[in-house]
Formats: sequence, C-alpha cells, structure tokens
Amino acid sequence: MYPEYLVAPMREDLTRVGFEELKDADAVKSAIESEGTVFVMVNSVCGCAAANARPAAKIAAANGKHPDKLVTVFAGMEKEAVDAARNYMLPYPPSSPAMALFKDGKLVHIIERYQIEGRPAQMIADNLIDAFEQYC
Repeated sequence: MYPEYLVAPMREDLTRVGFEELKDADAVKSAIESEGTVFVMVNSVCGCAAANARPAAKIAAANGKHPDKLVTVFAGMEKEAVDAARNYMLPYPPSSPAMALFKDGKLVHIIERYQIEGRPAQMIADNLIDAFEQYC
C-alpha cells in the first residue's frame, strides 16, 4: 500500500474528468454488471500510467461516443476492489495499469500494460476510441 498523499493526485487525475472511484468489491460488481457500457481503468503509480495510460483514458473519455460509466480502481491501494475488477478481466492476467471495456457485464475490449508501455497516449486513446465507437 502507498501513502494516500502520494496517490491522491493520481486519483484526482481521473476523478476530476468524471471517473468514479470504486473502493470495494460490491461497488465493482454493481458497476460492471450494470446494463450498458462501463470503462474500467486500473490506475497505478508507475510511470507508464502517468505518461501514457491516464492521459489516454482522459482523451478517450472526452470522445463524443463513450461508455455510460467511467470507473477506476487503484492498484496497490484498494486490494479488494482491484481483485474484483481483475476477476472480471479473466482470462487476462493481472496488469496495472490496464483498461477494460464491458458491455452488459461482459468484457469486450482490454488493453494490458504491455500494450501501454512505450506507446504514445494518443495511440492508446485511438485504440480505446475505436472500441467505444464499436460498442457504445
């Protein structure tokens, strides 16, 4: 676990643009199993989250066509919520950061850490926007 003062700005990077932070398994279940589309961002303190993943998530969320819900869980903080989100992302292995799109409770698109590292935020956002256009 990281000190809250360290992760607060990283949390706010997403919540200030409309992402809802999920802090327990029940909140994750309720969000993902809801009707419609849900974009889940597994946030992280790593450099690729700061330089690539969070900027990409914000760009994609600003697209005209986007998921009904934007939610986030924070790896290394709320273990129960992160574990619950990762269970919905199976059979993909745990990854942070990671981004997943669900439609009516089913995983329809995922971006894992290896697809985030070393890629520009706009490239990742374009991938997400394509998925949003297809499923939302």
